Amino acid sequence: CKVKWEPGHSYLVSSLFSSLVFCGAVEVNCSQPDHPSFLVALSPAFDLSAIRPVENQKTCTNISVHFTLYGILGVDEKSQLLITYIWLYYWWKNEFISWDPVQCGTDKISLPKEKFWIPDIVINEFMEENKAPSVPYLYLYNDGKIKDTFPVRVVSSCNLNIYTFPFDIQNCSLTFNSYVYYVFLGRDPKTITELSKNVMTTMGEWELVDITAQKLVNNDDMFSVQVRVRRRATMYVVNLLLPSCFLITLDLFSFLLPAESTDRSSFKMTLILGYTVFLLIMNDLLPVTGNTIPLINVFFSLCLALMVASLLETILITNLLSNSPDFSPVPRWIRILVLNCLGCLVCMPRKTEKPKNSGTGTEGPAEEDEALMELKSLSRVLQAIRCEVEQQQNGKQSSEEWIQVGFIIDRLLFGLYIAFISVSFFTIIIVWIKSYKQ
Repeated sequence: CKVKWEPGHSYLVSSLFSSLVFCGAVEVNCSQPDHPSFLVALSPAFDLSAIRPVENQKTCTNISVHFTLYGILGVDEKSQLLITYIWLYYWWKNEFISWDPVQCGTDKISLPKEKFWIPDIVINEFMEENKAPSVPYLYLYNDGKIKDTFPVRVVSSCNLNIYTFPFDIQNCSLTFNSYVYYVFLGRDPKTITELSKNVMTTMGEWELVDITAQKLVNNDDMFSVQVRVRRRATMYVVNLLLPSCFLITLDLFSFLLPAESTDRSSFKMTLILGYTVFLLIMNDLLPVTGNTIPLINVFFSLCLALMVASLLETILITNLLSNSPDFSPVPRWIRILVLNCLGCLVCMPRKTEKPKNSGTGTEGPAEEDEALMELKSLSRVLQAIRCEVEQQQNGKQSSEEWIQVGFIIDRLLFGLYIAFISVSFFTIIIVWIKSYKQ
């Protein structure tokens, strides 16, 4: 066996390999290598574990790094953290050690880590201490290359964008950095992605989309890896969106109930109470915080606002149907805005008013007899009765106009319900499909 040391330690080599039996000069010994003796031969190299393993300190030590993603443990939206489980691979060369695999009978050996120099590579986004099990051994090859592999539970900071929750895709970076050594990615990102998908052990809320890498400008001692993960939206669609759509659809069909019935208002009150309880129960499924308000929170707020608006509108119509005869005539601006404009918009045009009969003119000069006086007296009584009837008809017409205002508002809100449900449905489908195409 031949072990090469840095200059200044050649005396260890001569003293160590002075024996022909240990060197393996006898062919029988080479055919059956003795691992304990081989470990003794390497022991002088263990004393050099405190320094970087290069013969010339001006020589750069290249650290090849790659990893395999074994699991996506979760995402903490409140703390803006991505939790993953990866297996790291480090490769570098120890210039102090080399041997002939033919003479020694092996081209690699597994040895404890504490006997060698280990590079201090860190992940800049690390937020917690690694809690994964430690691996105490590494592989040393005959040409001096060292392979160090170990698992890491990475809790990394990530700028999360949850606007399209639950159809969001997160892009988180892992920056491998060394303050002394040159670090580079030792495997193609596509290969890392394919291998990670094949060995992925967790099939939870998140799935891996791809892994890409880029070299940071003006930073030769570090590189960044982008891990894109996508949330599985099926659970949220079934548990959040579908029940909400069902409840808002029930409120839509409640417009078919008679407006003058109190069952309609009590039914809407029950729906609002049920929807509020539903949101409280499912609150744990919603993201706690983020840079922006999720679109699904806006959807739930609009649903609740429409339910409250429909209840208020039902109370208004019930009041108009019950007390409209006591109201003053409809103001002119309400007639123009609601009866004319909105009435035509919701296909409920204003009813045409019947022309009023003109009053009778004054009679010609009457004769001064008793019969004519009686006729005049009867005419005055009939005029008073007619005025009373016209006042009642005017009040009835005002009441009908207020009722018409209520029905137009009811029809308008019904149309807004249909438009809101249709737009929401198509928006959810489009965002869902778009997220899976990325």
